[in-house]
Amino acid sequence: MAKYLMAIDAGTGSVRAVLFDLAGNQLSCSQHEWEHSEDPRYPGSMDFDWIHNWDLAKGCIREVISSAHIDPREIAACSTTCMREGIILYDAQGREIWACANVDARANDEVIELLRKYPGLEKELYRESGQSYALDALPRLLWVKNKQPDIYQAASKIGMFNDWLIYRLTGILSAEPSNGSTTGLMNLKTRTWDPSILERCELKSDIFPSVMEAGSIVGPVSSKAAAETGLAEGTPVVVGGGDAQLGCIGVGAVDANEAAIFGGSFWQYEYNTNRAVTDSQCRVRVNCHAIKDVWQYEALAFKPGLVMRWFRDGFCQLEKQRASEIGCDVYDLMNQEAEKIPAGCYGMMCTFSDVMNFISWKHAAPTFTNFQLDPAKFNRYTFYRAILENTALVTKGHMELVQESTGHMPSEVIFASGASKSPLWSQILADVLGIPVKVPAVKEATALGAALIAGYGVGIYDNISDTAKKLAKIDHTYLPDMENHRLYNEIYLVWKKLYAAQLALTNEGLTAPMWSAPGV
Repeated sequence: MAKYLMAIDAGTGSVRAVLFDLAGNQLSCSQHEWEHSEDPRYPGSMDFDWIHNWDLAKGCIREVISSAHIDPREIAACSTTCMREGIILYDAQGREIWACANVDARANDEVIELLRKYPGLEKELYRESGQSYALDALPRLLWVKNKQPDIYQAASKIGMFNDWLIYRLTGILSAEPSNGSTTGLMNLKTRTWDPSILERCELKSDIFPSVMEAGSIVGPVSSKAAAETGLAEGTPVVVGGGDAQLGCIGVGAVDANEAAIFGGSFWQYEYNTNRAVTDSQCRVRVNCHAIKDVWQYEALAFKPGLVMRWFRDGFCQLEKQRASEIGCDVYDLMNQEAEKIPAGCYGMMCTFSDVMNFISWKHAAPTFTNFQLDPAKFNRYTFYRAILENTALVTKGHMELVQESTGHMPSEVIFASGASKSPLWSQILADVLGIPVKVPAVKEATALGAALIAGYGVGIYDNISDTAKKLAKIDHTYLPDMENHRLYNEIYLVWKKLYAAQLALTNEGLTAPMWSAPGV
């Protein structure tokens, strides 16, 4: 009797297997951290070790079955999800021959080459695919052609990491639109590969596996994979999707005009639409959702979670020591003090992440400004709160950016992932945006989305949208303080001008960018 669903998630920093019951309750999780090493010959590279990493994935599956004390034959289905943008190349015999993880940045020269040889092509391709050279696969494939021609000649198929997990489980290689669209090699409207994109860049165009929508059954777990993982041979394996898209399903952001914010190392604003239309100025990314006939505008804020970690480790040693002594989260102690700082931080602002400009993506140097030498007002908690406010202001900019393209602003937003654990950050976000911010109870939203898709694929759930809304329970809703909202609206106008001035200094070469896209 079918009792369980399994999700396998190949994230940026780890791989995990998560077991759920049919009501969406997490029963067991096994996780192994992994690293994507740089090839010393190629600065900025981020290789993906498919041999070692499959060993880790196998271990997670075995461990989650063992720790849950279940009969693997009771698992109704499993599905997969992963970091986006990472790609794997296979030869004609189906063997992996080259792979890179998501933020691989080795192809700077190839971006410059594409811009020089084909002026205007990037904007043309963006209008068709929703992607730019900043994150898509085109420069990386050109890099393989230029730097490793033997591998390029041998390459027969391309796939993403969620496809690779399914391939390892079933022996069948396919692709799906939610993650496949992030390669920049798919047509948004048709949700399938567009060989002409590669042809226009003088790259081979016969490397595409078949496309299946999320929720389709790819095939059964093979006897070989069953022996390796402990799964029962014949268990149905269902097409999943990219982590952000399945995360949206896991928190219930599934229908057009619904939105979610995922606050982790990077922040993602995801807005659902039923139209495959891109931004006229190429500023924001557009992907396929994991739900057929739904697309997503995606705006990315760079490194808010990493900035928080830097500030914690660099300036809050006393809080870390105190948290260790009393057994609490260090951020809880920092938040308690930052709550005493008034909204607006006495006029102090900072520049870290900027509002997204996908076609020419560059960030100013990290900066704090407009503070006074008054330790009663401007202490480390003021600086800490300014970081929280900066990220919320960027999110406001992303919402307005998407509104310009779609004509719609959500009436509320779901806020998930690590940052949503902070009541202070959640409240600041509500105050800046001026709309209710809903924080779901689920902690493994992406894995829950994959499990839901698995259940849908084998007929346990009739409707993805209805089931997602049923399983994604809201833990708390933060309502905006409208007085703070009016203040933040004024601050936002000043902050935009401040950021533009700081970016101008970076463009003059006087300061170093926090991050810039290859070739920018």
